[in-house]
Amino acid sequence: MVEKEKIRILLVDDHGMVRKGLVSYLDNQAGIEVIGEARNGIEAVSFCEKDQADVILMDLVMPKMDGLDATREIRERWPEIQIIALTSFQEKDLIQDVLQAGAIGYLLKDVSGEELAEAIRSAYSGKPILSAEVLQSLIQPPERADDLGKDLTEREIEVMGLLVKGMSNPEIAQQLFISRSTVKVHVSNLLSKLGASNRAEVVSIALQHKLVE
Repeated sequence: MVEKEKIRILLVDDHGMVRKGLVSYLDNQAGIEVIGEARNGIEAVSFCEKDQADVILMDLVMPKMDGLDATREIRERWPEIQIIALTSFQEKDLIQDVLQAGAIGYLLKDVSGEELAEAIRSAYSGKPILSAEVLQSLIQPPERADDLGKDLTEREIEVMGLLVKGMSNPEIAQQLFISRSTVKVHVSNLLSKLGASNRAEVVSIALQHKLVE
């Protein structure tokens, strides 16, 4: 039997002990392999120019180039690479900026090893990941009221609700008894109508503006 290909991970953090701890844990996880480390955003971009990981765990506060700028550049140049922000900060503006830059997830550094491994697998399959604390930050009332989401159809709201639950396109198609291509159309419409750049940002907007129950 051919062994299943492992999910390739790049760790980006300016603290060596943090990287060492992550390597020690992740290298013992089935189906996950750490292929590189970087101390800042510049090193992360340089690594991607030579070898692409499947998922990047990205610290946000780093010297030379921070995680936000690195996330934006990497997602623009290599959109197939999924990025999870792994940080100690949970300010709403920072969360929204990183998701808008293209990150698929946002986790705090106190996340358990098991949760982190599961988040990596979810990110690899295209599912947005937000920690409970991050979700709480996002569901605070928006600073201003607007008409965002008023033009969404009933079906688009249904799809948005399932995205918030972390479902993939195939799972949404099965849940709603529609084709995967139809789900893609609905997701595309959500991105356009909400001004979101990716699925994780759709989730962020939906929670912040209370567009779903």
